[in-house]
Amino acid sequence: MGKSVKRVMIVAGEASGDNYGAELSKAALCINPELSFFGIGGSRMREAGVETLIDSADMAVVGLVEVLRHFGVISAAFRKLRKILLTDPPSLLVLIDYPGFNLRLAQIAKKAGVKVLYYISPQIWAWRQGRVKKIARLVDRMAVIFPFELSFYESAGIPATFVGHPLIEMVKVSADRRSAAENMGIDPSKRTVGLFPGSRHGEITRMLPLIMDTAKLLKERFPDIQFLLPLASTLELCDVAPLIKGKKIDVKIVQGNIYELIRAIDAAISVSGTVTLEIALVGTPMAIIYKLSPITYQFAKRLIKVDNIGLCNIIAGKTVAREFIQNGATPENIASEIGKILSDKEYSASIRKEFELIRQKLGEPGASRRVAGLLIDMLEGRDR
Repeated sequence: MGKSVKRVMIVAGEASGDNYGAELSKAALCINPELSFFGIGGSRMREAGVETLIDSADMAVVGLVEVLRHFGVISAAFRKLRKILLTDPPSLLVLIDYPGFNLRLAQIAKKAGVKVLYYISPQIWAWRQGRVKKIARLVDRMAVIFPFELSFYESAGIPATFVGHPLIEMVKVSADRRSAAENMGIDPSKRTVGLFPGSRHGEITRMLPLIMDTAKLLKERFPDIQFLLPLASTLELCDVAPLIKGKKIDVKIVQGNIYELIRAIDAAISVSGTVTLEIALVGTPMAIIYKLSPITYQFAKRLIKVDNIGLCNIIAGKTVAREFIQNGATPENIASEIGKILSDKEYSASIRKEFELIRQKLGEPGASRRVAGLLIDMLEGRDR
């Protein structure tokens, strides 16, 4: 490879980052097709032309216990990228979310004299705010996706640009509910619930049994109910099928077409994460759930500075979609909320109305294109 080719190391540690990384890479390659992207990503980034040295599916873990369990894999990935940064440094390092890993990598980049663009800010406004000092030392440019993040970083002396949220342009559905249901191969006249158990292996084993127990209660109340489960790009069918098989409930597993799936359903049971914002942007009412290992939960509870954990609720500034966390996340509680959404039209309509307001808070479409512009500017020494 000739020296004139600009090499960009890009690191996305889980499914949402894989999506954002793919869109960013495509936008940057449209501006300069000679760029070479490599690093950590999933199937979406590979399709976009990124050479993934490590698959993000192997990196997608959350919580102290889960990280310790996967320490060998994560540590090996870090050593591999560290070696490249120190011995064959790229022109730029692009970090997407995944702060525990990425901020350590930024330290190596600083040592190697490689500039760092951070896209999808660590949620330090939500917990561990002291990390902003570390970020100020390590990051050359922060591309933020929420308007309120801008002043937070600028007050800490970190060059930051509000680029808008990439989901604004990614969440596109033209079909109405009936057409979407027919495209999914399900009966549009029946009540339909989407099951969103997460994108990480540990999450699936922890959350899917709870979701399936909830589905069983819903089936008893609504005998003709249908269930759809989208398979995240970081997972295989074999990751979820065994956890569904023993429950004697029909669940249609769908790969791809996630936004059409969200349009096809009447309600969703979703783990906390980026997916709650995707569901809200399509406009489907949901119950948000989450459980961590008891040790991780006690640790996190002391550090979290926000009232809600669902991203859609954080942006709304209030609880729009009800949250069922830790001991409150019982099949009975979740099934009761989903039952209300399915049977009370006024209630579900009020949630949909609140979701419409969230889109207005997230800026204009074009986030990926704007970040690609920042990336090109940094490569060419025109830092804004």
